Amino acid sequence: MGKYRVFVMYGVAVIIALIATFLIINWLQTKAKVTEAVPQETQEVAVAKGDLKWGTVITKQMIETRPFLKKSLPGGYFTDPSALAGRVLISSVRANEPIFESRLAPITVKTGGVGAMVTPKKRAMAVKVDKVIGVSGFIYPGNRVDVLVTLPIERTQTYMTKTVLENILVLAAGPEIEAKGKEEKSSTVDVITLEVTPEEAEKLALSATQGRLQLVLRNFSDTEDVITKGTTVPILLASYSYGPVQEAKALPALPVRTAPMKRPTFAVERIKKPVYTVEVIRGGPKSIEVKEVKFETE
Repeated sequence: MGKYRVFVMYGVAVIIALIATFLIINWLQTKAKVTEAVPQETQEVAVAKGDLKWGTVITKQMIETRPFLKKSLPGGYFTDPSALAGRVLISSVRANEPIFESRLAPITVKTGGVGAMVTPKKRAMAVKVDKVIGVSGFIYPGNRVDVLVTLPIERTQTYMTKTVLENILVLAAGPEIEAKGKEEKSSTVDVITLEVTPEEAEKLALSATQGRLQLVLRNFSDTEDVITKGTTVPILLASYSYGPVQEAKALPALPVRTAPMKRPTFAVERIKKPVYTVEVIRGGPKSIEVKEVKFETE
């Protein structure tokens, strides 16, 4: 009997495993039937037929409806495509993606383009760039950039590079046809449109006219402002050197003329001429007059 004890234990284990498997399968089937019995409520939602760029004025032909689970939809969706006609997108939308109110400009905005993208109290300002300034064409709408400017310093006869704007939003980036003279052909230049405040627009305009601009691409999560002193040629040449950094000395200032110069006057000493004295005696019966007369000779 002892030699069959092992087989009996194996048989009991197999029977228990079969019973447990049967119970689990039965429970899963019952759960699936209960889930199928509860219908999932859906909602027809307006979606884009194709990819739509920001600044696009929506028409009925661009919209269609697709069913979505109502529980999974956030607020702000549209069920009627006609309600989207004439609205302007402020961010790009992919094909079959629902269009929400947060992706649209205010109802009062009926014209598309960059104007619909500008934040209230800010301005859109375009600057011409080349492949180097524009980070080899890797700047796209929605990116954040810093603006550097290199300016000459008259006093020291050197140049300085300084960060003048930080964390500036790029509204648009793309080529533009620049017309030239009648004999010369038109050329394509890259133009980047930045969103700035009125004060930042003044700095950007002065930097573009008086110096050379350079754009620096930022990481999306990097929003911290960094204060820099700027870099001059002496500081640049002192990099990775043992000696201390020596700033360029200013040239001596020229004297400031506060009053017009007077012409020099030369005093002419007058030559004194010899003086002679003559005594004149006049006499009469009662008196004698003596008179002294002085005169100069030539």
